[in-house]
Amino acid sequence: MRHRSLAVAAAIAVLPLTAVSLGVSTAQAATPHAAPRVALPNTVNPAVAHSEKKGDVPAEQQISVAVSLKLRNSAELDRFLTAVTTPGAPEFGKYLTPEQFSDRFAPTQQSVDQVKAYLSAQGLTVGDVSANRQVVNAHGTAAQISQAFGTHESSYLDPQSSRAFFANDAAASIPAELAAVVQGVSGLDNHAVRKGRIAKPNAATATPSGMTPAQYQGAYNLNRTGADGTGTTVALWEFDGYKTSDLTTYNSQYGLTGPAVSTVSVDGADYDSSPGQGEGEVELDSEIVRGVAPKATQLLYEAPNSDQGEIDMANKIVADNKVSVISISWGTCEPDTTASSMTAVDNAFKQAAAQGISVFSASGDDGSRDCTRSASGSGVTSVDFPASSPHQTGVGGTNLKVSGSNTYSSESAWSTAGGGVSTVFAKPSWQTGTGINGTMRTVPDVASNADPQSGFAIYSGGAWDVYGGTSAAAPLWAGYAAQFNQKAKAAGQPVLGEANPRLYAVANSSSYGSAFHDVTTGANQDFSTKTRYDQVTGWGSPVADALTTALLGGGTTPPPTGGCTAAQLIGNGGFETGTAAPWNTSSGVVDNSSSEPAHSGSWKAWLDGYGSTHTDTLSQTVSVPAGCASATLTFALHIDTAETGSTAYDKLTLKAGSTTLKTWSNANAAAGYVQQTVDLTSFAGQTVTLTFTGSEDGSNQTSFVIDDVALNVK
Repeated sequence: MRHRSLAVAAAIAVLPLTAVSLGVSTAQAATPHAAPRVALPNTVNPAVAHSEKKGDVPAEQQISVAVSLKLRNSAELDRFLTAVTTPGAPEFGKYLTPEQFSDRFAPTQQSVDQVKAYLSAQGLTVGDVSANRQVVNAHGTAAQISQAFGTHESSYLDPQSSRAFFANDAAASIPAELAAVVQGVSGLDNHAVRKGRIAKPNAATATPSGMTPAQYQGAYNLNRTGADGTGTTVALWEFDGYKTSDLTTYNSQYGLTGPAVSTVSVDGADYDSSPGQGEGEVELDSEIVRGVAPKATQLLYEAPNSDQGEIDMANKIVADNKVSVISISWGTCEPDTTASSMTAVDNAFKQAAAQGISVFSASGDDGSRDCTRSASGSGVTSVDFPASSPHQTGVGGTNLKVSGSNTYSSESAWSTAGGGVSTVFAKPSWQTGTGINGTMRTVPDVASNADPQSGFAIYSGGAWDVYGGTSAAAPLWAGYAAQFNQKAKAAGQPVLGEANPRLYAVANSSSYGSAFHDVTTGANQDFSTKTRYDQVTGWGSPVADALTTALLGGGTTPPPTGGCTAAQLIGNGGFETGTAAPWNTSSGVVDNSSSEPAHSGSWKAWLDGYGSTHTDTLSQTVSVPAGCASATLTFALHIDTAETGSTAYDKLTLKAGSTTLKTWSNANAAAGYVQQTVDLTSFAGQTVTLTFTGSEDGSNQTSFVIDDVALNVK
């Protein structure tokens, strides 16, 4: 990197359903392993426990798998996801690009190569690797799969659904040297099938009946936000296809115009030439989004209905990074799939959150017994996935009544709206408020109209139908998010991103009564509605204009004044205001030139780099509360130098008051940013000035570049 001049410085899921033999076949190869192996937890489908084993899968049968890799720096990722959704935090709204996410958190290319080499050595054919390096796909015979993952593949009959499937009998395992990089493997069974969360009470008709766009826009004040989705893009998450002529008829009936829907194929899926039984689901999703945000671009992602297909779709959407909202109306009850596969999808949702992509998922149509129509049965209290993921917003269902003037009249819970408590995911830190307790994630987060008795007019299969289900509620909220993102851009604010931390903040504020319709009548099988949050309707349905105002109002998070309220204390830690305040700096330190790129955003603090005797400073005074158990300073540091050797000619020193905390030099130079962590807990109860001092001698330049500074107390 060339030095800068003083003059410049001063200016500023599994395979699709496959017929398998139900008889005993040729035995699969034995699986002896000399090297130590480690079991992969949560890789056996729960359906195996209550299904009838019929025999072996033929040794030569082809099976395709998705090997999911672990994310790196998980604690730092969790910290970033909190900061990026916290108004007033230095990193608020400073979303990452896919490249930035990969650099900081994705599996390394070395890890990918290690997994590929192992799979190839087992005789498997390695296929696509997701662009974000989170998934390696491969296929081979049942015998090769058994050898690679230490499993035995058997054929089963599910008595609940009278359906044949194959599955591994016990947990998969991998060589110990891969345990640090492999999160799980999906595709060892083909039991889990995603179902649309759709409900319709009557036969199709030639003319439309049911709720119209004007009615639900008026009831939820979606027509008062001043937005129509212009400039935004929504992804529809689908396992079937659609007919363009149906969408065109719907748009024409209600005078809706906007960009044509485009299909994005995942793993070669091609449903549109001959849509299947899920056609109504797909067209419902598109038509509701069109009704709420007609000018939004819709990208309709289509994937095989399998664990592997779902995982690959999740990772393709976030790696493509073409959308700011995802609408999901398909799901499975948690007990019917493996926690390993759910974690793989949730990891992709973490990337979505880091990139500012909102995800809205239907909470299910079987109340608190989400497995009613699947293998585990109605005797199990359960929730729907992906709605149970802590990195998306689960959308429950209501029965909405609209007045004759298309305004809100009343709302009650739909009796079979999905809701309850996850058995897989812990309660996230943002999930707080009246009515929320326990240690596990509760569902749903919000709600809107879903009861088929108050259902929507939808055109599908060449006819009009009245459709309901939480499949209708999720795209309604996704359409609202598109409206919000349009308004946020116009106001110079970041997109909604991971919605729940911000929605819960509004719900726990004085704005709740004006921003949400609190639904307080009705119940599902195990939970009743109540004031504020409940496990049937969440916080309720949107009052779109007031909710938009509350979200845009934001506010800042002030430093705690007594005890310890978890907070981030550094102001302008990313320097994205383009000015120093509240930092004190020497001339030219806050900089947005391209010679030294920022860690994120455009601005950073660049100390020294002149190649002559020079000293730069960067300081900020903070008060660390006395009641906090920890205070942690973090920042990204890039040291670029023309010096050679290990002698420390040029130095960067960090002090708290007069106490030297740490020193770096040209000898610590690296190709990119390195995350730094400094413990400041010992300064609890004190007001201290944090000072970075960069000192350069008279020879070769050394640049000390600092970005994304944060001081988190808790």
